[in-house]
Amino acid sequence: MPVKANQIRAARALKNWSQSDLAELSGLAVPTIANIEAGKQHPSTKTIDAIIQTFTNAGIEFIEQRGVKKSTSDVQLYHDTEGFRSFLDDLYEIARTKGGEISLFNAAPKNWLKWIGEDWWFNVHAPRMEKVKGNVTYRLTCKEGETQFMSRSFGRYRWIPKHLFNEDAAFYVYGSSVAFINFQPNSVTITAIHQPQVTMALKILFQSAWDNLTIDTPEH
Repeated sequence: MPVKANQIRAARALKNWSQSDLAELSGLAVPTIANIEAGKQHPSTKTIDAIIQTFTNAGIEFIEQRGVKKSTSDVQLYHDTEGFRSFLDDLYEIARTKGGEISLFNAAPKNWLKWIGEDWWFNVHAPRMEKVKGNVTYRLTCKEGETQFMSRSFGRYRWIPKHLFNEDAAFYVYGSSVAFINFQPNSVTITAIHQPQVTMALKILFQSAWDNLTIDTPEH
C-alpha cells in the first residue's frame, strides 16, 4: 500500500511521537524519516513496510485517500523474531510514555534469547529499559533455581516453585493490556489483548501468585 509523507506525519501526531521515536521503534535512521516526510527521499518498499508495521503494532492504521486512524481492534498478534521484537518495542513505549506496573509471569531466559537474540536484548532492549526504570515497577517470576536474571538491572525477580512453572507459556500485564506468549519448538506467537477488564483480572492473579506462591531470589 502506498504511504504518503503527510500520513506518516499524521500517524506520528496520533501517537505523539517525534521523528526520533519513530526511527528508534522502526529501526530506521532519523535522517531517513526526516527526508521521507520532507519529500526528499523516495523510500524503498522495505523501508515503507518497516514504518507501516511499526504503526500497525502501535494501533494505527493507514487507510485509503491518504488518511490514518486508530485501530478499533482489541487484539494484536505478533509472530516469531520480528514480532517478538515489535512487541517489546510496544512494551518499551508504554514504559517510556505511561509508566506504571509491568509484570511478567513465567520468564524463561532461554526462550527470550532464542527468539529475540542475545545481541538485540543486551544492546537494544535492556539499555533502553534501564533508562526508563524510574517510570516503572517491573516484576518477573521465573523458575525456582534460575540464576540468569536478564532484567535484573530494571526489574525485580521472584522464583516460582518448579512444579508450577511452565516454560512454554508466559504472560505480560502492562498498562491496560495483557499479552499471552505461546512458545513452540519452531515458532512463537504473542497475543496482546487491549481490554481493561481482562487486564485487571490478570493483575489480580499475578499479585496473588507474587504474594502467596513465589520465593525470594538471591540478592532480590
